[in-house]
Amino acid sequence: MRVHTRHTPGFGVARVLLGPGEAVQSASETLLASSFGVVEANQGRKSRSVFTAPAEGGWVDLAPPGPGDVYPLELNGSTGWSVHRDAVLARPSTVRVDQSWAPLQQLFGADSGFLDHYSGRGPLLLTAPGPVDSFDLGRGELVTVRPDYLLAYPDNVQCRLRALDPSGPQSLRTGEGLVLDFAGPGTVLVQSRSRRK
Repeated sequence: MRVHTRHTPGFGVARVLLGPGEAVQSASETLLASSFGVVEANQGRKSRSVFTAPAEGGWVDLAPPGPGDVYPLELNGSTGWSVHRDAVLARPSTVRVDQSWAPLQQLFGADSGFLDHYSGRGPLLLTAPGPVDSFDLGRGELVTVRPDYLLAYPDNVQCRLRALDPSGPQSLRTGEGLVLDFAGPGTVLVQSRSRRK
């Protein structure tokens, strides 16, 4: 699977090139167009679909529901990434969601937080309401990021979640009232516009 993006960062569209019989998973409403013969199978939950290429291969064009950037994050098979729950546009079958990844369980406790963990190999296609930016942190270098602007960070970056104001309202589900402290080395991906409308 290969990905080419266009119209970024304002109105990103991703063309996902699929080999013979190769498939990609995305929300059904994100399909803009496809080459003839691509088959869509609905998975029945949250309107997720799997788009499978025919024997000669094919392509699908995927577009997020709103304006913003489309960013292919290449997973190398050795390092996983924690990704904002609302940021994933599409993923191949070679990239999996790790539902019970221990460090996120330690971060959020029993609650379902605003991050999911992904691992495997291949392009994880992300979407952001603004252009994607990054902080390349050196060893021991620190940065604080608000959850509404966080896109993703790799396993090798240290992360701590804390309250912005301990007496104010907080939500592990949305990130309201919280911030994340990151320590390098590593790269933290952010977006230049908040997810909160």
